[in-house]
Amino acid sequence: MISTIAAPTTDPVLNLALDTVRQGKQALVFVNTKRSAEKVAEEISKRIEGKAYNALAEKVLGALSKPTKQCKRLAAIIKKGVAFHHAGLASAQKHLIEDTFREGKVSIICCTPTLAAGLNLPAYRAIIRDLKRYAGRFGMRFIPVLEYHQMAGRAGRPGYDDHGEAIIVATAQAEADDIYDEYICGEPENIQSKLNVEPVMRTYLLSLISSKIIQTDDQILDFFKDTFWAYQYEDMARLEDTIYKTLSVLLKWQFLLEQDGKYRATAIGHRVAQLYLDPLTAHHIVKGIKRSPTVALRPVSFIQLVCHTNEMWPLLSVKSKEYELVQQKVVEWENQLLDKEPSMFELDYEDWLKSIKTSLLFLDWIDEHSENYLLETYNVRPGELKAKLDKAEWLLYGMSELSILLDRHDLVSHISKVRIRLKNGVREELLPLLKLKGVGRVRARQLFRHGIKIPSDLIKAKATLPRLLGPKIAKNLLSQLGHEMDTNTGRLADFT
Repeated sequence: MISTIAAPTTDPVLNLALDTVRQGKQALVFVNTKRSAEKVAEEISKRIEGKAYNALAEKVLGALSKPTKQCKRLAAIIKKGVAFHHAGLASAQKHLIEDTFREGKVSIICCTPTLAAGLNLPAYRAIIRDLKRYAGRFGMRFIPVLEYHQMAGRAGRPGYDDHGEAIIVATAQAEADDIYDEYICGEPENIQSKLNVEPVMRTYLLSLISSKIIQTDDQILDFFKDTFWAYQYEDMARLEDTIYKTLSVLLKWQFLLEQDGKYRATAIGHRVAQLYLDPLTAHHIVKGIKRSPTVALRPVSFIQLVCHTNEMWPLLSVKSKEYELVQQKVVEWENQLLDKEPSMFELDYEDWLKSIKTSLLFLDWIDEHSENYLLETYNVRPGELKAKLDKAEWLLYGMSELSILLDRHDLVSHISKVRIRLKNGVREELLPLLKLKGVGRVRARQLFRHGIKIPSDLIKAKATLPRLLGPKIAKNLLSQLGHEMDTNTGRLADFT
């Protein structure tokens, strides 16, 4: 359907996007926040008339069991051939946007810089609105030149266009001059070795020793002398000091043993290396496991422990108006936490409070609150929720494995229940029904409300199942229990 486009606006970003649509081409608009991506996409879509991709809108709404406010916003925008793309979207929605952009149905994607890496999309233009990004206590900081190159490099991809345009939007000539000097003429930053980052060094060193690639001091130093890290810093004395400090910590945590001049991984150290956990996180989890006999174990016991790890960053910030609520939860959970509350004067205290708030998010999820409720309450979008849930489930699996090695087999069933509840977002009463293939949080709750609490209850309810779930699903569920159903008569036949 041919679209009509509104007259130029006072916003250069909107004008560039609309000009791209007029030419029948496509563009990526880069902004620095998820909220900006949604707002700019919405503003562009308001100025396009005539397109009506209703089928795309339905697919967007159907990506989650119940559409969120974000889903509805995206659905309204994508009808006009415009979309936003960021980490807060569900995976199915992101893939839909990328695929329809390649097909030419979506002309404009407003996105955060995460889209600049790894995706080959047919963008004629890369419109870069924001060159600054929030950097915590440092405030707004300019992005690296390398990141600009990544965004600019999305325009005019081989196989799609013979050329492209990368446009940075400036508000004044002086700003344009600075941008030209810094980004167009500027040199890309030097690539930095990640071995200089403590979690990477801990993980890498334990893994190498566990795999018996290096075992003695000489072997360790010879190995690291040949790394890019050593080449970059050219200060082997300083590097040796870092290596030996890391070894000392791994020995202290009993992930390594030193015997006859050789290092070897302990059983638990070997498992930590296999799980690819940061040894600091593993040590934190081990301390929690050892504390478990003194704690009244609840789901929050395990959830909060894994929330207070580097892998779960970024945690949810505690706003001033939420401080009292979080403190109330700390008091309520005092005897349930495997992670002991630090002193409020310790540097880690604020992060610990953030882990409490993040735990509240997870507890609301397993209490069967909807994605829309979590978006409204915690400002956590479905894609962000999924990423956090995946990390938490992986860390809980690691905790389960470490519990076995520490001879705390009694914890494994507790952890397993929490993992399944996190994966599915259900209360404990629905766990038996989740054993059935094709049953998730919505269908399990639907069955439970009709008195079907365990799989065998399906047989008793055979007469109502087709009406409740539909004939095809009812037949499938009953077949998993060894029964075949004639969906016309509702009669069962045992074929086991």
